[in-house]
Amino acid sequence: MTAGTTSTGSRPGPSDERTVLLADPRGFCAGVRRAIAIVEQALEQAGPPVYVRKEIVHNHRVVSELQARGVVFVDSEQEVPEGALCVFSAHGVSPAVRAAARERRLDVIDATCPLVAKVHQEARRFAREGRTLLLVGHAGHEEVEGTYGEAPAQTIVVEDLRAAERLDLDPATPVAILTQTTLSITDTEAITGVLRARFPDTATAPAGDICYASENRQRAVAALAERTDLVLVVGSANSSNSIRMVEVAAARGVTAHLVPDAGHLRPDWLGSAGTIGVSAGASAPEELVEELLTALAAHGYTRVETLRTAEEHVEFALPARLTERQEVTR
Repeated sequence: MTAGTTSTGSRPGPSDERTVLLADPRGFCAGVRRAIAIVEQALEQAGPPVYVRKEIVHNHRVVSELQARGVVFVDSEQEVPEGALCVFSAHGVSPAVRAAARERRLDVIDATCPLVAKVHQEARRFAREGRTLLLVGHAGHEEVEGTYGEAPAQTIVVEDLRAAERLDLDPATPVAILTQTTLSITDTEAITGVLRARFPDTATAPAGDICYASENRQRAVAALAERTDLVLVVGSANSSNSIRMVEVAAARGVTAHLVPDAGHLRPDWLGSAGTIGVSAGASAPEELVEELLTALAAHGYTRVETLRTAEEHVEFALPARLTERQEVTR
């Protein structure tokens, strides 16, 4: 494959046939890198087994590779042996989960993404102010469950525009709008716009809750859609931010597919596509992108160019107990 330089301009013409346009930024965000590094450091310092509540991040390759190294993923903290080491996933947990972990005397390392933790802080603050929390997100998603758990008696999950329009709540109610960090920018703006119009006394976080990585990857895939005949997004089926990227591309009129790994690539998707856009969700490792590029090269897409739409320099520190290489006790 021949790597090109940053690409600009409109949709490539016939001379650019059999080309892959690769989004930059793509793949791992700072929160995902931190969460995986926490589990790896825990393994190195304590040895297996290391228990992780839920998937550390939503990617099948990451999970399977960690399992092979001795990580045990569980659905509930109740499945972790009393007193054992337990890592909370990047998606965050509710206060009830933390309390249950204390009752079981678990040695907890918290891998919650700092940007998710910020939303939890906002939820607690707005709840103390007596506001009803309107949490925009997908019910059942681990991140939403965790945030909801900060103030369940005061929180209403708003899943979509229709729910926002039909919300049965007195318009005079003081509310606060919070959002899942991995939502579609466009959809979220539409939902929050309806909520603001319906509830005049509305508070929000100054900078919003959708994380920088979700925004950057959605904008990058939107740019790909303007320049390609087909968009492929590398990411697992349970990855919210990856699914949103597929939706962003499709909304701009280009066929788009989620590709968990190269084995899921279907030749009939390629058709007569001259230029294929490729990106990856924030929890997808770069090795999966490389494998997809190899598979596409086998179908004649040997030319690779990069479309850079943003620069990312965000890094999150690991917990002190890991960076100081303290002994992890059981």
